Order: sequence, then structure tokens, then C-alpha cells
Amino acid sequence: MKYFFLTDGWQIGRVWEPQGLWDVQAWRRSPVITHTCLYILEGSEKLWLYQVEEIVVMVEVKPSHPNPESTIGQVTLKRLMSAEDVLTYLSTTPSITAIQIDKTCPSSGLQR
Repeated sequence: MKYFFLTDGWQIGRVWEPQGLWDVQAWRRSPVITHTCLYILEGSEKLWLYQVEEIVVMVEVKPSHPNPESTIGQVTLKRLMSAEDVLTYLSTTPSITAIQIDKTCPSSGLQR
């Protein structure tokens, strides 16, 4: 599995696999992307940990409610993290003020 952090208020857009843009008809399913119950606070931002299946190579993310004055409209995450990368990030990043588990979310997470 691979992982990425997504700021609260952002959503997942397009997803790529090695052959190109994810094709639901060819795969006969959507990609497996799970919103976990773990989040970190980095400054004033809440960053949720997401898990994606191994075949995913890139994920596009964008604000849920775009700000017309913002220069960031969408971002493509090209380097997804391994479980080891996540643990290293959590244990070595000094700007993380808290690591939390949302006890209200289902233990299985939410699939896209």
C-alpha cells in the first residue's frame, strides 16, 4: 500500500496508474483509496492520512471549495509514501504539533 496526507478541505480528483489515467471501465472498479482515522496537526492545518492501493502512481488533489483569489487550483501528488516513509515523517518532522486518531470515524475507513 501507499500513503499520502491531504489537507482538511481538499478532495481527490483524478487518479493515475502505470498505463495512464485510471479507467473505471477497463478496471471495472474505482481505485481503492481509503481515508484513515489518523490525522496530524501541522501548524493550524489538519492533514488526514489516506491509503491507496499499490498500482496507483499519482493522485490529483484540489480544494473542495476553490478560492478564486488563490493561485493553487489543483496539485498532483507524484511521490506517494510507503508505510516506512509515513513513520519516518511522523517521527522526524518538528512542525507536527499533534498526531490524532478520529474516534468517530469507522475503523475500516471510507473508500472512494
